[in-house]
Amino acid sequence: MRFHHNGYVSADPRVQPAAGTGINRPEELPEFMDVLIVGTGPAGIITAAQLSQFPDVHTRIIDRRPHRLEIGQADGIQSRNVETFQAFNFAERITAEAYVIKETTFWNPDPAKPEQIIRTDRTADDPTGVSEFPHLVVNQARVIDYFAEYALNSPARITPDYGWEFKELSVEPAHEYPAKVTLINCADGADSLERVVRAKYVVGADGARSQVRRSIGAKLSGDKANHAWGVMDTLAVTDFPDVRTKCAIHSTAGSILLIPREGGQLFRLYVDLGEVPENDEGKVRETPLEEIIERAKAILNPYSLEVKDVVWHSVYEVGHRLADRFDDVPLEKIDSQNPRVFIVGDACHTHSAKAGQGMNVSMQDGFNLAWKIGHVLSGQAPAQLLRTYSAERKVIAKDLLDFDKQWSSIMAATPEDLAGKEGVAEFYVRTAEFPAGFMSEYSPSELTVNKTYQHRAAGFPIGKRFRSAEVMRVADANPKHLGRHHKADGRYRIYVFADQQPAGASGEVAELASWLTDSQDSPVRRFTPKGSDLDALFGIKVIYQQDYSTLNINDAPEIFRPHVGQFGLMNYEKVYTALPAENIFEQRQISREGAIVIVRPDMYVANVLPLSATDQLSEFFDSVLLDQN
Repeated sequence: MRFHHNGYVSADPRVQPAAGTGINRPEELPEFMDVLIVGTGPAGIITAAQLSQFPDVHTRIIDRRPHRLEIGQADGIQSRNVETFQAFNFAERITAEAYVIKETTFWNPDPAKPEQIIRTDRTADDPTGVSEFPHLVVNQARVIDYFAEYALNSPARITPDYGWEFKELSVEPAHEYPAKVTLINCADGADSLERVVRAKYVVGADGARSQVRRSIGAKLSGDKANHAWGVMDTLAVTDFPDVRTKCAIHSTAGSILLIPREGGQLFRLYVDLGEVPENDEGKVRETPLEEIIERAKAILNPYSLEVKDVVWHSVYEVGHRLADRFDDVPLEKIDSQNPRVFIVGDACHTHSAKAGQGMNVSMQDGFNLAWKIGHVLSGQAPAQLLRTYSAERKVIAKDLLDFDKQWSSIMAATPEDLAGKEGVAEFYVRTAEFPAGFMSEYSPSELTVNKTYQHRAAGFPIGKRFRSAEVMRVADANPKHLGRHHKADGRYRIYVFADQQPAGASGEVAELASWLTDSQDSPVRRFTPKGSDLDALFGIKVIYQQDYSTLNINDAPEIFRPHVGQFGLMNYEKVYTALPAENIFEQRQISREGAIVIVRPDMYVANVLPLSATDQLSEFFDSVLLDQN
């Protein structure tokens, strides 16, 4: 963490100085704003947290609740989102309080006594080592708390406006603030009067019954699986030996997915309630807690379960629904009209809870959208960039629903149904990277180009998240994960993987560095806001192949050691070398001839180029940024 560049800091460096709209921010909800976010759930709060890094953008986030969420329904945090938490500076803190899933065990009927269950398999949670971050279980409310803290401590000083319920909106394109939004004051003791506010953009993060979605005419379509599950967070006394391990349990009495919770004793049970008759009309949701507990006891036979306390419980039917569009642009105009209203999270896709995807995919929706809105409203990017949100995220949501249908079907199957077929354990291992969040891949667009030069860095697939690896920071001989410097600050990253020439030698790295610094075509010269530091929009790093002990940091070109802040101090965190034992060039299949890897602000690889491809480098940013000269 770098924080003394503008002078000595003795307080918490995570609290950034207020700037722009964060200075004298109105406590009361104003009449006009740049962005209105509806809903403080995971999708909404990460959107606010990312926009808090754009101090010239006035963002407000509302919720009909009178205060913060206290008990959340979602609890599983996949590794991809822990990587995201790292970008928002709280991965280590939330990991310390969370339950870390290391293994999953699988239980099935005992062939000798089919009425009883035995452990039949176990697998590591990340069998392929796809991430250095763990799979966590923690209360959804705490995730929201951390994002809210980040938003409050960022330059824009964003904090939720509670007690406001969204009613409806309309878009008036000719108005400076086109979105006309009607709200209801529903705070405790309030008068419930309606109020109209205006915004340039609206983000609907208001859940599966989204009123924002209804206002723009988007429709959810899909089906139910006609299967119900009871879920409860419980404190209990049991002799089931794997109660502190994630378990998939199939018995002749039904199925359970057991998820240990944070804190050492709490655990969640998803209990199979069986098929739902077509004419049920929601009656299954009235299933008494006592019945759910009795079913759980029967499934766990021969082990005992004495429930002492149930913190939260619910009954749900598995459903898979997807919105026809994720913004307010009619389908026939998606190539010609820029959106003004967006929906994220459960507002645009719903699915079962057992694959641990709802909160995880929802947060990636918000992360994808927010930096794009920030760039557009800051004058850094053209408004048509916002068309990419729906195009990118709808495909990801469709893939999620297809996966979830398979997972839900297997979890609901009886042992007889699975006989001779792929079982839960086999499916879990085969598909492990998908629920972990690492199979998402954006199609070619202005933000993720074609794969002409993918062979230069095959381990960084274009359109997929940047997969970190350790390198040596030259300035202080500290091994560091390269991706952990990728913060949620709205900047692009340009990683220059050097050829075999040492630092300071003439060649392609030196020529590229000179071009980045001096050429009129350089994205650094063209797109960095006037009066800003050299690395205000682009985080540019170099990774050499030579031994760090033979490299003098002053031999690296100046673009990799820029002078920043009010004192013009050198940034020492941009020059690296490969580690001898775990060489990033080998781990990520990077050509020894070198490569440029461009990474988007949301941590997805946007382009891979040869070191000499300055024309293509310039052309890439031409389509996603606006000239600041």
